[in-house]
Amino acid sequence: MPSTTLDAGKVTRAIASGDSGAFALLYERRFDRCYAIAARSTGLCEAECLDIVQDSFLKIARSIRPIDSEAALDAWMVKVVRSCAWDHLRREKRRRRREAHAAAPGAAEAPLEAIDERLAALREELSGLDLATRELLDLRYRAGMTLQSIGRVVGLKPGAVDGRIRRAEAALRPRLEETPDDR
Repeated sequence: MPSTTLDAGKVTRAIASGDSGAFALLYERRFDRCYAIAARSTGLCEAECLDIVQDSFLKIARSIRPIDSEAALDAWMVKVVRSCAWDHLRREKRRRRREAHAAAPGAAEAPLEAIDERLAALREELSGLDLATRELLDLRYRAGMTLQSIGRVVGLKPGAVDGRIRRAEAALRPRLEETPDDR
């Protein structure tokens, strides 16, 4: 088994300058320690701990700077691994929350009728607007044009276009937020 000590200053300067051999040496000498930190910090399975270690070494490769002391290098690497471990746990928690929400009763059934009703209500409300306002909304949301582009097309300043679109949205919003039973 290779020695775990290394000349931190020499190795970190070489890695910072792009030396892949020096990075391979750091990886070889510190992999087991980083894996142990990931496992202790998370209690996760081997595959997830290996993912954390991989993320850690990628982060180390991208952000390493010359560090002269081996103890300082080890302390910095511990911080990087723990940070990657916490990031992994937060991502996993968000993923589980999304999955639980998607698995909730009724979530799998797309409320297509409700969507169709809302679209019909939107079409009806839009048809009640004046032609100029409908054109502004159409250019903004269907064509995806910027306020400046719309202004050039209709002969208005971008601020005026923005104001008119906001007023139209404000007028539509309360009417569209009503439930069908409220009408």
